[in-house]
Amino acid sequence: MVKYDERLKQKVVDAYLAGEGGYRRIANKFGVLSHANIRKWVNIYLKYGKKGLNRKYKYEKYPVQFKIDVLNYKLRTGDSLSDIALNFDISEPSVIHLWHKIWQSQGIEGLSQTKGRPSMSKKPKKKIDKKLTKEQQLEKEIELLRAENAYLKKLRASGINIPNRLRK
Repeated sequence: MVKYDERLKQKVVDAYLAGEGGYRRIANKFGVLSHANIRKWVNIYLKYGKKGLNRKYKYEKYPVQFKIDVLNYKLRTGDSLSDIALNFDISEPSVIHLWHKIWQSQGIEGLSQTKGRPSMSKKPKKKIDKKLTKEQQLEKEIELLRAENAYLKKLRASGINIPNRLRK
């Protein structure tokens, strides 16, 4: 995805508003890949002004109730995704389409799921205090020694120098 700087966006919007051509012509003139970008920039500029063209660096996390409100508005009015995005100050209209697909397939529970890895917890991990018998401890030690022995054999077979700390 190509990122365009704010100066280029402003030039493109100014050219369109000055009547230098339509979306496609201005896209070709300034080397913008899609005329849909220009349409989006013009609409954002008309609604929010110059500030609207600035890049948003913060990832926006929307609450579930907000998503439901947006989807209800979409179903009630039938507006286009870009109009709804402008109305609710959502950076990408495709996000609304994604919410709609998730809502149709998984319901409200799907909208409440978060993506990505869970955050690192500052709580200490629970240690399972499992006491092993003497026999189980010895079996575990034998298993570890066998694994180490197999590893060293593979190193020798491949011709890699074995570090002194492993030879002991």
